[in-house]
Amino acid sequence: MSWVERAVERSAAVQRSRERIAQQVRQMLDAARALIYAKGDDFTTQELAAEAGVALQTFYRYFASKDELLLAVIGDAMVDACHRWGEAARELPDPLARLRYYITVTLERLGGDGRNAAMAKFVVATRWRLHRQFPKELEEAERPFVELLKREVQAATDAGLLNPPDVQWDTWLLVELMRSVYHYYAFAEHDDTELEVVKEQLWRFCLSALGGSAD
Repeated sequence: MSWVERAVERSAAVQRSRERIAQQVRQMLDAARALIYAKGDDFTTQELAAEAGVALQTFYRYFASKDELLLAVIGDAMVDACHRWGEAARELPDPLARLRYYITVTLERLGGDGRNAAMAKFVVATRWRLHRQFPKELEEAERPFVELLKREVQAATDAGLLNPPDVQWDTWLLVELMRSVYHYYAFAEHDDTELEVVKEQLWRFCLSALGGSAD
């Protein structure tokens, strides 16, 4: 075998290894979601490994603990949601319309089927515990949504539709307010009519805080 062929073989082996790792991690994240839908975060690493169809030692090869896996689940769900929301907002006419969509769509997970409700309760119940252990990692996991909003706040500001004092800080405060509302209604009794009112009031407040006009 020539040196060129050896190099190619090594490269192919590395690629196969990466694909195998990605597949195993994907299996574990999907298994974690399935267990969360069924029983919240009340499952063991042994149950997770069995659900994913991997050995327990494979789990610990990629995650130091169950909490590290849960952090990965939140990050993975955030990336997936931001991708879906970004695609859905492409048809909206301007940055203000897209911003309104992003602010209100987050609350839609609080209604609908039991899977959405289960995931919402999991995020709320687990997030603060993870925040104590992984504050920087959790911030990074949630960054895609912050950046999604900041891009539209900046675009709306550039278009003269908003006048925020500080795009960076105001977007961060916006996300914190949205999180507070989301956390409250994840467990509080409500119906779809109330949720629609909440979404409109949340948008009205955010629009005013960013220096926009309802007109």
